[in-house]
Amino acid sequence: MKLEQETYQQNKQSLGKLNQSITPPESAGFFSTLRVFLGPGALVAVGYMDPGNWITSVIGGASYRYSLLFVVLLSSLMAMQLQQMAGKLGIVTQQDLAQITATNLAKPFRYILFIIIELALMATDLAEVIGSGIALHLLFGWPLTFSICITILDVFLLLLLLKFGVQKIEALVTTLIFTILIIFLYLVILSKPDFQSLFRGYFPSASLIESHPNTENTPLTLALGIIGATVMPHNLYLHSALSQTRKVDTTSTISLQKSIRFMTWDSNIQLTLAFIVNSLLLILGASLFYGHSSQVSAFSQMYNALSNNRIVGTIASSFLSTLFALALLASGQNSTITGTLTGQVVMEGFLHLRLPQWLIRLITRGLALLPVLILSILFGSQEKILDQLIVYSQVFLSVALPFSIFPLIYFTSRKKYMGVFVNAKWNTYLAYTIASLLSILNIKLIINLFING
Repeated sequence: MKLEQETYQQNKQSLGKLNQSITPPESAGFFSTLRVFLGPGALVAVGYMDPGNWITSVIGGASYRYSLLFVVLLSSLMAMQLQQMAGKLGIVTQQDLAQITATNLAKPFRYILFIIIELALMATDLAEVIGSGIALHLLFGWPLTFSICITILDVFLLLLLLKFGVQKIEALVTTLIFTILIIFLYLVILSKPDFQSLFRGYFPSASLIESHPNTENTPLTLALGIIGATVMPHNLYLHSALSQTRKVDTTSTISLQKSIRFMTWDSNIQLTLAFIVNSLLLILGASLFYGHSSQVSAFSQMYNALSNNRIVGTIASSFLSTLFALALLASGQNSTITGTLTGQVVMEGFLHLRLPQWLIRLITRGLALLPVLILSILFGSQEKILDQLIVYSQVFLSVALPFSIFPLIYFTSRKKYMGVFVNAKWNTYLAYTIASLLSILNIKLIINLFING
């Protein structure tokens, strides 16, 4: 087992070239140090505002108004807790979650877990492919199948970006995050939401668990979709790798404490931005499209609705719909950067493969592209089918999430791996409670899907 781990460390190539490339100042003020640590959290946060979030959040708002804002808030708090654990694991052990899991699992269990995580990555990439493809289709009028196929160029764009170093990627991603934030803030301001009902939405409601047998997207389905789109399994693997890109003296407890502290600041700041974006998405769906959920169940329908005076009233304009499509494209491009990076981390971590970066990324993207292309060819321009596929891909992510959460909690709660940085007891118990509750809800969701057909 020890020899296997050493071999992996020697052969690791995905983020290994970027590891410990940035040295934090030893004696600097809070903000100077924070500026050095800012960045990895942005790469993680984009996974919390990808096209999968758009469909689930906007449809959630259009279907149940502001009541699902509580789920957005709960998901964001869960994400902050879990991402802090993932980042801490990487800093203290200098191993990512895929590596430490594979090293400590018997081969059959390792391969089973790899398949589940790889399917989750496909579900993640599927949302990015569909979102980017539809955005190109809406903006330029290209055929949908062609627009989806052209998204494979994202792979080569990422290879080009890697030549400039991790900080350049972080800067680009941060710029796109603020672009999305500004666009949706502007759209929500124009939509004039009901603030009293909006704030009530951040508190739990009994309507979240009510049964709606005749509704295609029940509150539970959308709630789990929001959780799956927000707390994404692949981000736990990515953050545990990215947290190692700042040089740390692993022999110094003080240095480790400092790194964990500023990693947590970076993660929570970026995830707060993601929480705001996700809230804005749901608020936009509630303010503009409530009562018209059947007319905005696809990206193109949302795009067209923003130009429809009967739905959004006097604020409608082609300019708003163009902004929507640009934000969708930015979201898809942002997410593909982190999705393909994670694909390499997971594949190398679990299988210890020594493949070229471009080939691993091409395999990950190709696996996600295949089902989307088949559906787009079979159903042509019926984008609603593709968008519904996004909703259920996010539900699958929620189902797959416990398979990543439980190993993460286990390793970060053991002194054998974490030493003095082991999780506090309350943190461990809370995390296990969340993972268990999510698993129970997933079982209920699966039962509901079978009962309701």
